[in-house]
Amino acid sequence: MNLSQQLDNEKIFLPSEQVVQLENFATLLHEWNQIHNLTGAKTIEAIYANIVDALYPVTFIDPPKTLLDVGTGAGFPGLVLAIAFPETEVVLAEPLKKRASFLKYVSIDLHLCRVSVEAKRVEQVEHAPFRLISSRAVTNTALLLALTSKLSDDKTHYLFYKGSRVFDEIEQMPHQLKYDIVQKNKRNYLYIKNEIC
Repeated sequence: MNLSQQLDNEKIFLPSEQVVQLENFATLLHEWNQIHNLTGAKTIEAIYANIVDALYPVTFIDPPKTLLDVGTGAGFPGLVLAIAFPETEVVLAEPLKKRASFLKYVSIDLHLCRVSVEAKRVEQVEHAPFRLISSRAVTNTALLLALTSKLSDDKTHYLFYKGSRVFDEIEQMPHQLKYDIVQKNKRNYLYIKNEIC
C-alpha cells in the first residue's frame, strides 16, 4: 500500500504536493539510514508507518504559527509536521550531529524554507515562546514541560507522542493539566492546551 492510500485510510487529507514531499523524505531517510543508522525504521514501509503516526494529529489540531520539536531524531514528528504545515515556522532541536545534518539536508532538498535545525539540546535553544511544542519518545511529560519552560507561555500548546506510560505521567504531575489524550493503535497523543489550568 502506498503512502497516499495509507493516509486516505486514516482520513488524513493532504495536498498531493505534500504527499510527494513526504515520499521524497521517506526515500532520503531510507538511503541515509543504510549508512548512518538514523532510525530503527529500516524499510520504506516502516518509514511510511512512522510518517502516518507523526501525521495523525493533523486530524485534530490546527496549524500553529510556530512549532518547536524536541529531539526530532530522523524527522519524527517535527519534519513531517513541517511538511504538513507549510506556513508554520518550525524549529527542530536535535543534539546528535548526524541526525541534525540529515534534517538540514532534507530541509534544503525539499525546499522547506520555514524549517530551521538547532543542533543542540532544547534547553540551549533561544527563541520567543512557541505556539506548539511537540516531542516523540524523548522523556517524561513533567521533564519535557520543565525543559521547554523558557520557550513557552500561557498560549503554548503541547503535543507529545506517548505510549501507555502517559497515564502514570499525568497522575504524577505536581499540578493539574488541561489536556486530551487521543488514542490510535498503540499511540497516545497527549495534547495539552496549556501548562496549568
